[in-house]
Amino acid sequence: MLLAMDVLSLARFQFAMTTVFHFFFVPFSIGMGLVTAIMETMYVRKKNETYKKMAKFWGKIFLLSFAVGVVTGIIQEFQFGMNWSNYSRFMGDIFGVPLAIEALLAFFMESTFIGLWMFTWDRFKPAVHAIFIWMTWLGTTLSAIWILSANAFMQHPTGFAINQATGRVKLVDFGAVITNPQLWVEFPHVIFGAFTTAGFAVAGMAAWRLLKKDQVDFYKKSLRVGLIVGTIASACAIGFGDLQTQFIIKDQPMKFAATEGIYKDTADPAPWTLVELINTKDHTTTGNIEVPYLLSLLSYHKMNGAVKGMETANKELQAKYGKDRDYYVPVKTLFWSFRVMAGGGVLLFLLGVLGLWFSRKKKDTLLNQRWLLYILGFALWLPFIINTAGWFITELGRYPWVVYGLYSIADAVSPTTTAGQLLFTNICYFLIFTLLGGVMIYYSHRVLKKGPEGDLNTDYGVNSDPFAKEAFAK
Repeated sequence: MLLAMDVLSLARFQFAMTTVFHFFFVPFSIGMGLVTAIMETMYVRKKNETYKKMAKFWGKIFLLSFAVGVVTGIIQEFQFGMNWSNYSRFMGDIFGVPLAIEALLAFFMESTFIGLWMFTWDRFKPAVHAIFIWMTWLGTTLSAIWILSANAFMQHPTGFAINQATGRVKLVDFGAVITNPQLWVEFPHVIFGAFTTAGFAVAGMAAWRLLKKDQVDFYKKSLRVGLIVGTIASACAIGFGDLQTQFIIKDQPMKFAATEGIYKDTADPAPWTLVELINTKDHTTTGNIEVPYLLSLLSYHKMNGAVKGMETANKELQAKYGKDRDYYVPVKTLFWSFRVMAGGGVLLFLLGVLGLWFSRKKKDTLLNQRWLLYILGFALWLPFIINTAGWFITELGRYPWVVYGLYSIADAVSPTTTAGQLLFTNICYFLIFTLLGGVMIYYSHRVLKKGPEGDLNTDYGVNSDPFAKEAFAK
């Protein structure tokens, strides 16, 4: 299939592959930073050594995800110069500012404090040492803000002007870029999705160990912390997802209509389509499974109101940007991605509530609910699928634009890159990502198998290595 693709298709495939893989680890690492910080804070408050073991143990998996996220992020940034040089020229004045701040401020901050946290467990008071992991988590969160501010500009450009001499965008109002309304509905949705990912990943991994009745007290506490974080975060992600939807309805009606599979304007009130069974060539559908009134309720928070279809949205876009093209987006992908994202988020919330109920201290029957432990164990993969589906909606929904209304994807690709070069690098990146993913899963499983009392449970090599210990003492 790749052999038949042109340069643009191969460049898009490569960036999508890199970003999807990168986005497996970035939300996980942001969320794991929070979970680890909460565990260490509980140790500081309760003086319970189990919580210290939890912070050190789950911190190892946090470090693995952090490392893989950094490597894949570097590969992703290289592609802006290699495959999307026209985009880099067009967007450099805007895109470069938040990325520079992210590297010089946020990434420097998280890298510094993660080192202090790793190697100073016995050199500072517990409360001071806990500050290091909180500062690491703050750095990862600030990184997300700056990166998403660049993405938000691509979705909803603000604070710019067109340089008439070069035809490129230039930054005229930095305040408008960082107060972009798209950013402040997108960022909370993403960040709470990251917390959800880590919470349910920790709960799922702990559930597998509880099925083996391994270190029961340790893993019960870990599962409980993971479920509390994951359940609260999933509820918040759903709420901010609704706010983001309200913004998209007005700002990108084509994207919203595609997520609901609406070609023609709906009736008033509008039904919500659970499953689209048959879609004919003239964009009429038959045999759908629909819920009356629900789309109006979700769209406008009231029981009435019609929803604009893709045909109307396309005509409006043609009137605004030119009739030389259609502005339809990949409907099937967005339709099912939205259902995976929204349905999966609700499922995780309900699963979290159920898990918290059975893991109560006074009536702890969790170990007897093996069916629930199995569900939680398999559910650890669900947040990663949800995150990927959400990314598909965000990025594919603005097609054919790379910067909405300003610059198309076709114009953004590098003019000198060849299909042969892209095919070769696609194969190389796929093999690298497969290797990195395999290493991440292998070492995470190894950490879990050894458990909190395993020989990996040292101060990250300092105490176990006499040369490192001597050097650090100096």
